[in-house]
Amino acid sequence: MSYEGLPTKRPRLSENGGGVSGIKEEYRERDHKFSRDAPDQPNKVLLFTIMNAVYPITTEVLHTICEPCGEVQRIVIFRKRGVQAMVEFNSIQSAQRAKASLNGADIYSGCCTLKIEWAKPARLNVYKNDDETWDYTGALDAQSSAAATIQPALLGDAPLGYNSGSGYSRAPAMPPRGMGPRPRGGGRGRGMMAPRGPRPNMMGMAPQQGPPDYGMGDYGMEDTYSQSPVLMVYGLNPEKMNCDRLFNILCLYGNVMKVKFLKSKAGSAMVQMGDPAAVDRAISNLSGMKFYEDKLVLAPSKQMYLADTGMVGELNDGTPTQVDYTSSRNNRFTTTEQAAKNRIQNPSKVLHYYNAPLDFDLEKITEICKEFHLEAPVQFTPFKSKSERSSSGLMEFETKTHAMEVLTMVNHYKIDNPNARFPYVVKLCFSTASTATRE
Repeated sequence: MSYEGLPTKRPRLSENGGGVSGIKEEYRERDHKFSRDAPDQPNKVLLFTIMNAVYPITTEVLHTICEPCGEVQRIVIFRKRGVQAMVEFNSIQSAQRAKASLNGADIYSGCCTLKIEWAKPARLNVYKNDDETWDYTGALDAQSSAAATIQPALLGDAPLGYNSGSGYSRAPAMPPRGMGPRPRGGGRGRGMMAPRGPRPNMMGMAPQQGPPDYGMGDYGMEDTYSQSPVLMVYGLNPEKMNCDRLFNILCLYGNVMKVKFLKSKAGSAMVQMGDPAAVDRAISNLSGMKFYEDKLVLAPSKQMYLADTGMVGELNDGTPTQVDYTSSRNNRFTTTEQAAKNRIQNPSKVLHYYNAPLDFDLEKITEICKEFHLEAPVQFTPFKSKSERSSSGLMEFETKTHAMEVLTMVNHYKIDNPNARFPYVVKLCFSTASTATRE
C-alpha cells in the first residue's frame, strides 16, 4: 500500500499476502509522524489511533463503526507502534461527521479508545482486500473479475460436497455493507456455525467469541444464531407502545441498549440489545405472541448497532421515538452475577413480582391495573418476606396476553417509599410456578 504525497514506488507484499513487507524505513517514519504532525485542514482521510487495543482491530470493525457517518471508500491499518489506521470517506463532510461523533469513543466498553485526527494524504491506495486494507469502491473486485476471465481455473469447479467458505475460514462472519461478496465461514441458521471474531459495539459489552458465559447453558441453546445485536420488532400497537414499555418486555431476555420506533412503518421498532444471544432469546420466547390484538414478530437486523440520528420525534403519547438505555439501572444482565439470577421464561399467565413495598397486595395491584385499563390478576400470592425492606410474590392472570400487558405497563412501576430517599421500583418477570401451589 502507499499514499498520495509519498514516494510512488509500490511496496512489496509478502508471499502469503498476509501483510505489507519491504517498506523502506522512511515510509515507517512518515507513517508515525502523521499523528504528531496532523494537519488542522479538513480532509477526506482521517487518521485513527486506537489506544488500549485489547481486542483485534480489522477493516471490518472500522468499516462498521464508520459507515453510519458516511460512505467509506478505503481503509488502511498499520501496526508499527501500536494500532493506527487511515480511513478515506467519500467527502470531507462525511469525514467531519465521523471525527465529531467518534473521536474519544470506545469501540468496546473500557478499551479500544479512538483518537481521530486529520490525515495528510488526500487519497489512499489499496492493492488488496483483507483484514489490514480494503477498497470499498469495487475497483479491486473489477480487477479480480477481469483476471479470472483471462486466467480460468485449472480444474474447473470444485467437487460436490466441498465448500470454500468452510468453518475454518478466517473471513468475518458478516461483511460490512456496501462491499461485494466476501467469503463467509459457515452459515446462518441452526446449522454448523463458523468461529466468529469480535463484534463491534460502540456502547455495549466487550466482544464475545460466542454467547456470554452466563447465557447459553441455562437457556438451553447450543449456539448464537443471530450475527447482530440489533433486533427488529413488528406488530406493536402504536396507541399502546412506547420505548419504555418495549424495554420492559425485552429486558427479561438481555440488556437493552437502545430502542428506536420507525417513522416509516407504524408499529415497528429497532432495538439494540447487549449481544446477539439476547436477540436469539427474545425471538425464541416472544415471536408469535398475541399482544394487544396484534401478533408480535421479531427478527434479527443486518445492522450492527443503532446510530444516533440527531432528530428525535414523538410517538402518539408524546414520548420520544428513540431512547438510550445504556446506563439504565433496570437492565438485568449488567454483570455475570446479576445475569445468573435471571430465569429465561416463555410468556405465561403467572408473573413474579419483587422489590415491592411490604404492604403490596391484591388491592394495590388492582388499583395500578385500573390506572392503565388492564385486567387485574385473578389470584395473588405473597411470599413470606425474607427482608424488612421489600416484598415479593406471584400473581396469576386469566390469560398469557393479560399477564404480558401488565408486565409491559407495570414493570418498573414506581411507588413512593416514605422511609427512604428513593421510591420502590416494582419489577416483574414471567414465572412457570403456580400460585395455587405456593404457600
